[in-house]
Amino acid sequence: RADGLVVTRQGAGAFVAPDADRRPFRLALDGLPSIAEVLEIMELRASVEVEAAGLAASRGSAKARRRVAQALAGIDKALRRGEAAIEEDFAFHRAIAAATGNPQFPHFLEYLGRFIIPRQSIRVAAHRPEGQRAYLETFQREHAAICESILAGDAERARDAMRRHLGNSQARYRRLAAEAGGKKQA
Repeated sequence: RADGLVVTRQGAGAFVAPDADRRPFRLALDGLPSIAEVLEIMELRASVEVEAAGLAASRGSAKARRRVAQALAGIDKALRRGEAAIEEDFAFHRAIAAATGNPQFPHFLEYLGRFIIPRQSIRVAAHRPEGQRAYLETFQREHAAICESILAGDAERARDAMRRHLGNSQARYRRLAAEAGGKKQA
C-alpha cells in the first residue's frame, strides 16, 4: 500500500491499484550485488553529477565552494589514516550537489545513498595493498581536479573533470568485471 501498488476500500478489501505498473523508482537497499549494477548506477550518476559540477562552479556561493574544498581535505585526512574514505568520498559528492543551489541534487544523492561509492561493496586491487593505495590516490587526483575547477568557477572544466572521474571509475569497474569473468572461465 505504501508503494501505491494496492488500494483499500473500507468494507470491500484491498485491490491492485489501477496504475500499479507505474511503480516508484527503487534501488536495492542492501547495496548493489553485481558490478553490472554498479556500472548502471554510475551511468545514472554521471547524468546528474556532471551537470551538478558545472552548476556548482557557475553558481555555487563562496561558502558552498569552501565546503567542497573541505570535503576534499576530509578525504585526504582519511587516506593518510589508511582508511578507504568512503564516507568522506560521499560527503565530497554531496557537497558538490549542495553547491548547485538546487536542493534536488543533494536529495537525489541522498536517495541513492552511500553505496554509490562502489568501492564500499566491491574491492579494487584489494589483493595487493599497493594496488589499493594507487587506486585511492588516482581517484583523489580526479577529485582534486573537480574541486579546483569548481573553486575557479570554471563550469565547463568542472563538468569535464567530473565526466572524466566518473568515466574513469566506470572503466576501472569494467576491467574488474572482465578480470572476474576471466577467472570464472579459467
